[in-house]
Amino acid sequence: MVTIVGNGMGDYTFDNISVKLEDFDVVVCDKNFKEEGKNILKLSYKETKEYILSNYKSQNILYVVTGSPLFFSAGTVLARLIPKKYLTIIDNTSSKSYLLSKLAISETDVSSISLHGRQNLDLRAFLKQKYTLILCDEKSLDRLKEATKYLCKDDISWIIGYKMGYSDEYIGEFDPDNHNFNLKAPFTILLKRNFDNTLKILEDSEFDTERGMITKRYKRELSLQHLDLLPNLTLWDVGAGSGSCGIEAFCRYSTKVIFFEKNPKRVDFIKTNLKRHRVCDTHLFEGDAVEHFDTIVEDPDRIFVGGGGKKLFEKLPYLYDRLNRDGVMLIVAVTLSNLTAILGILEKFHIDYEVISLSLTTYKGKLKMAEPQRELFQIRITK
Repeated sequence: MVTIVGNGMGDYTFDNISVKLEDFDVVVCDKNFKEEGKNILKLSYKETKEYILSNYKSQNILYVVTGSPLFFSAGTVLARLIPKKYLTIIDNTSSKSYLLSKLAISETDVSSISLHGRQNLDLRAFLKQKYTLILCDEKSLDRLKEATKYLCKDDISWIIGYKMGYSDEYIGEFDPDNHNFNLKAPFTILLKRNFDNTLKILEDSEFDTERGMITKRYKRELSLQHLDLLPNLTLWDVGAGSGSCGIEAFCRYSTKVIFFEKNPKRVDFIKTNLKRHRVCDTHLFEGDAVEHFDTIVEDPDRIFVGGGGKKLFEKLPYLYDRLNRDGVMLIVAVTLSNLTAILGILEKFHIDYEVISLSLTTYKGKLKMAEPQRELFQIRITK
């Protein structure tokens, strides 16, 4: 039998636990806990998992976790592996409920994510509601600062719950660039969003760009559809121009976007547009894209090639190899010569593709005058 209980807020002790330790054959806890005893085992999570799964039928085990076992807890993960007839969970105060009660904030206004022991930011939840609560470790603050580097200072308010439940706890606003907190101590960050994030289709006029260097709205919508975007996928926007496709991928689909652009003027436009649309967890590589590909460890799920020449086209087989399983690459060609060159390379390397021809005409003004847009070709590749 396994009983999973949280120790609530405060120090690494059993002071807030409502069960009797002597009722159990073994008490398992993290190595940070201060308690000592003959039947207390201080183990890593891997060791804990192995021990409990090997002994839950033959021993009465108490597993003590920090905070609440029901809120981003290793106890919840382990509980999924144990048959319910062998399992009891006793809740306790979580860092979320403790912090929100201190600040008088409703849980319905808060989304929660964890960066404790992980690097990936869940863009489905990040800054989507008025508040975002982040469980942190000592590296998380730098990770959050990097993810929000294109936000203005007034776009978000930083609130910290530091050593909650301890005698020297602090809960309140702080400057992430100028503080004296020991980030090896337990802390949680609450971000307050101070801007409107209503989901909408972005107009071309909402992007700074130079003439001809933006994928027009209707073609942009079709391109995003052909990429089969999903939240938290990684998209490489190669030859980004104004950044419009990648920015709308983030705004509408919560996709993580990596931008590549070598033209200095267009780089400045992209930076302006990233700030205007408050794009988070992104990076812009400046200079020749092919010189940056090998420096990126994480492989992409989607690749959008919006521009480029012979040097980039020769890299298409490499980009195809970098795609994750079930990945999609969409290549735009405006001229027949570029289309021919791209298809020749793909056929040489036996890469399957489909070609989509887009020719759109809009009708504007009182007279409904036809305004044809430049025809383009999209080459879609699925891995």
